[in-house]
Amino acid sequence: MLGRNCAQRLGAAPSGCPACPTEPGGNVHRVTTTRTVLSTDEAVFVDLDRTLLRGASGLVLGAAMRAEGLFDGRPSLPGESLLYRLYNLQGESLAFMAMVRAAPRFTNGWDVDAVCRAGERAAPELAELVQPYAPAVLAAHRAAGRLLVLATTSPVDLVTPFAELAGFDDVVGTRYASRHGSYTGGIDGDFAWATGKLAAVRRWAAAAGVDLAKSHAYSDSVFDMPLLRAVGHPHAVNPDRRLRAAATVQRWPIENWDRPPGVPKMVGLEPYHLLRLVVRPESFPYARFDIAGLDNIPKRGPALLASNHRSYFDVVALAIIAARLGRPVRFLGKREIFDAPVVGPIARALGGISVDRGSGSDQALRAAQRALEAGELLVILPQGTIPRGEAFFDPVLRAKTGTARLAALTGVPVVPIGLWGTERVWPRSARVPTVTTFAHPPKIRVRVGAPVRLGLEDAVADSAAIMKAIVALLPDEASLMGRPTEEEMARTFPPGHRAR
Repeated sequence: MLGRNCAQRLGAAPSGCPACPTEPGGNVHRVTTTRTVLSTDEAVFVDLDRTLLRGASGLVLGAAMRAEGLFDGRPSLPGESLLYRLYNLQGESLAFMAMVRAAPRFTNGWDVDAVCRAGERAAPELAELVQPYAPAVLAAHRAAGRLLVLATTSPVDLVTPFAELAGFDDVVGTRYASRHGSYTGGIDGDFAWATGKLAAVRRWAAAAGVDLAKSHAYSDSVFDMPLLRAVGHPHAVNPDRRLRAAATVQRWPIENWDRPPGVPKMVGLEPYHLLRLVVRPESFPYARFDIAGLDNIPKRGPALLASNHRSYFDVVALAIIAARLGRPVRFLGKREIFDAPVVGPIARALGGISVDRGSGSDQALRAAQRALEAGELLVILPQGTIPRGEAFFDPVLRAKTGTARLAALTGVPVVPIGLWGTERVWPRSARVPTVTTFAHPPKIRVRVGAPVRLGLEDAVADSAAIMKAIVALLPDEASLMGRPTEEEMARTFPPGHRAR
């Protein structure tokens, strides 16, 4: 039953749930979750708004409380949406937190069960607001055996259902005082903000046997500096300006859970959003693009975009596709690209993943997996490199198993892309593309197919299926080519190559 037990499932003992055992000290409660209790003295304390979530939870929680009839039909406060928009952009302010601190007074007489039901109602919507790269970070801590604790100023009764849904072991937050099943308008224990949050965390840690010096804390707000200083591993996530400055001085990690590491963002825009303004067919008048099938690429959610590889100019064709999608597209590329003086920083700023083929490391595979699990689109070239010699003209395309392995690891759809004609603009034998063909530009044909049906058990068989789907998107001439001439063969090798 939700109502009275909304916080009990996570081991919380909030005064707002009269059926839950209450302990002295308000914010302190035991870790008695229904999950397997971890034998550890390390914990991870995660702030909620603008840290774990993309923005403030207030609008979602407010709507849920209205749906439960707690506002007696009263409309939203004038300018409420604007207030939260400013909060999402700038972070916490003293004025905003003064409003939050006054909120318990307005709950006087509210039914505790109704508030718990509002929290349950809001939980799925809050889960939709979780930063895309946050689950992987928390999963790594979980794998290391650490307890996960949501540390928030928000009322415990409202956010506990979400915390349970998100996989947390416990909640440290503000508890609204209650009596006989109704709120009294006061707070039981600390207002869990700034030094109050630290005090609440310290009491929780003492009760749970957790050593703060071994623990981690994540927050976006300068007002969480007391907590961040108290743990052995502080992390600034999407930090406000003051926390960013403090974290830089103290050499704390600065992270962003809404995008891959190394991708900058200003006023909500990544470099991708700026580049897509210029990456369009008109910017390449020496080539003519024929593109079809973009509707096969999901507008939301993750997917692997798997393309054949014929030329260095493939990057341009794929970039035009990415620009038309209107959402950032990540990609895997050879380490040499990321080591280049100008191209390297751009590749990293776009969220590219460096592949060191000679190292034998699976680091690139893991980074690609995290990107897909975060809901990203990822471009991959299953062949790994441009085929040379006779292999370039072989109508049967062969691939490495990385794409199939990623699909099996993540379960995301693999969307095939067939490229043709890019080598007419930039063959492998040329150091630069041919840019003088304005009068008769070569035709670049791009076809995007429906997702490939894969078994997800045999990487070799799935790789063959992916390449077969790509071949099916190529023009008829791809399978009707005769024996290549020496000149055609030479164009498939790097500059300076001498045939043996």
